[in-house]
Formats: sequence, C-alpha cells, structure tokens
Amino acid sequence: MKLVLTQEVPGLGSPGDIVDVADGYGRNYLVPRKYAILATRGAERQVVQIKRARDARAVRDLDHAKEIAGQLAGLSVRLTSRAGKEGRLFGSVTAADVVAAVTEAGGPALDRRRVELSTPIKALGSHSVSVHLHPEITAKLTVQVVAA
Repeated sequence: MKLVLTQEVPGLGSPGDIVDVADGYGRNYLVPRKYAILATRGAERQVVQIKRARDARAVRDLDHAKEIAGQLAGLSVRLTSRAGKEGRLFGSVTAADVVAAVTEAGGPALDRRRVELSTPIKALGSHSVSVHLHPEITAKLTVQVVAA
C-alpha cells in the first residue's frame, strides 16, 4: 500500500515521504491516526506543498531544538520513586515520569514520545536518557532516581 506521510513516523519517514507499507499497517494504524493519506495523484501533488512547508519549519525547528538541548544539558533532574531494600524499584520509571521530572526541575515541556529509555529504569541511581528533539539533534539527559 502506497501512502504519503503527513507526520513524522519513527522508523518509517518524515512528512511528505511516499512510503510502501503493509496493507494492515496502513489501513489500521497510519491512516486512522492521520499519520498518512493514500497516495493518489492529488495527494502526490500535495507532497510538494508538504515538503516546502517542512523545509521552512526545519530551520526554525533546528534552532529551537538546539536551544532546548542547551537547556537540558544544564538541568539536574531528580526523580523519586518507591524502592525495596536492595535498591530495586517497585515497577519502573516511564518516559512520562521523566517528562514530569524535567518539567518539575524547571526544564522545557517535552513530548513523552520523544524520550527514549534504552533500558527500563528499575533501580536507584543515575541513568542516561535520550531525547530526540529533531532528526539531527538528540539530547542526553541524566536522571537521578532516589528512594521516596
């Protein structure tokens, strides 16, 4: 199934890209969530407009992403969670928890889908977290998990 992406889809492409995906993935996931539209002749003409708008936003977004990365670099993020005697957490720290801790620490508002935890955080201590701000910029953030 040929689709034109209207939003960035991780691992697939960015807005304006024409992609070929499995029928079920396109019909059941991408199209209902408005991540893509069917690739018709009219839609292919829209690709030019989408790419032009994306290029105009890219410069502004790149500068904004660099600014946010600078804010995150100087930020001390501390997250409290319940833990057992050996330092293992009851449950794990999620991306939403990290976003809330960054906001509480005075950092910028982030989208939880942009936060990438390489491994689930299930222990106390210092952990490294990646934040994908732009296709070219990924900020590293250190989260200190302490017992409540």
